[in-house]
Amino acid sequence: MEDAFDVGARLKQLRLARGLSQRELAKRAGVTNSTVSLVEQNHVSPSVSSLKKILDALPVSISAFFAGDEPTQPKPFYRAEELTEIGDGTLSWGLVAARRPDRQMSIIHERYPPGADSGEEMLEHDGEEGGVVISGRIEITVDGEVGVLRAGDAYYFDSRRPHRFRNVGEEECVIVSASTPPTFSDAGQERHHA
Repeated sequence: MEDAFDVGARLKQLRLARGLSQRELAKRAGVTNSTVSLVEQNHVSPSVSSLKKILDALPVSISAFFAGDEPTQPKPFYRAEELTEIGDGTLSWGLVAARRPDRQMSIIHERYPPGADSGEEMLEHDGEEGGVVISGRIEITVDGEVGVLRAGDAYYFDSRRPHRFRNVGEEECVIVSASTPPTFSDAGQERHHA
């Protein structure tokens, strides 16, 4: 996976481009000033939900946050090390073609270590998502309905339904998922597990 993406520098660049102080961004996002400062200095790796709260306040989609310069002719193939890491330091989510500006879907190689969780706060966003469990076990809650899936099992649901992912097994869980649209927007709010 790409490891050169500088979350702190990108956040600072976007904040300054919008003429916001760290204090103002923190206020809009409902987080502390120190949270924004620590993220910008790369002293903490924000959880996905924390990063999304901050991005919502800009507003910037997760796709746009991680997007960079894509070659004029987007390439059709991506090696494992070319996936853009959009996880939170615990969960690993490798986004395929993150820098492709016209991307119509998100394909993510997800890795959940034992006990990892997408967060207690249920996630919701426009669109649909689905995936196939490659290895391990994952507990998925969708609008109060809970299922534990194993290798070979799959899921597909309307992403506007509140949902959460949690590894309840003893080994890493690997999932390949897809969602559309790639902006994960919910009335302009950026919320997604990936």
